[in-house]
Amino acid sequence: MASTDIFLLIAGMMAVTYIPRAIPAVLVDKMKFGSRTEKFLKLIPYTAMAALIFPGVFLVDNMNPIIGIAGGAVAIVLAMRKCQIMVCVLAAVAVDFVLYLFL
Repeated sequence: MASTDIFLLIAGMMAVTYIPRAIPAVLVDKMKFGSRTEKFLKLIPYTAMAALIFPGVFLVDNMNPIIGIAGGAVAIVLAMRKCQIMVCVLAAVAVDFVLYLFL
């Protein structure tokens, strides 16, 4: 494959990945939603975090599943208190790391 073909392939993949992500970001500011829709949209990051973290909770360490369960519990508590997503994730990782060192 020629280098031009590779460049065009990469550029095409970039476009089909970027465009679907950029359009909603640009259009959401111009649209007005109802209160229920606004609430729904605000809850999406927490739902996504739960979907990403939950499967890993039980797979952290096969010999000590309590490590993953403790990290998941910390993430759940912080999410219920509406902490930022990065705070929830970093706190769960920190708890898992500390427990992994001592168990």
